[in-house]
Amino acid sequence: MPRSVNHVASRAKRKRILKLTRGYFGARKNVWTVAKNTWEKGLTYAYRDRKNKKRNFRALWIQRINAAARLEGMSYSVLMGKLAKAGIEINRKVLADLAMNNPEAFKAIVDKVK
Repeated sequence: MPRSVNHVASRAKRKRILKLTRGYFGARKNVWTVAKNTWEKGLTYAYRDRKNKKRNFRALWIQRINAAARLEGMSYSVLMGKLAKAGIEINRKVLADLAMNNPEAFKAIVDKVK
């Protein structure tokens, strides 16, 4: 008995992945094995960088808070220590936003902990 292969499903799978690699350079967009490897590697990068994105944003917030705190004559670590001691629970994301977009509110917070 001849071997039965589901060509419809295999072709659909290949088409789906080739559609996902549209816009890639050279053979990465139209050669099946190269496109599949590129697409799989892209998924790995996407997973890794979802974690790195959080790390990068936290670093950015810390830099912004530090810059604003130094304008008020205080370092980042001293400011965060005094905020904790004063019992002011405000996260770095909000603090960085205040430092950038509402300096007078940030100054009020710094004056409160001084």
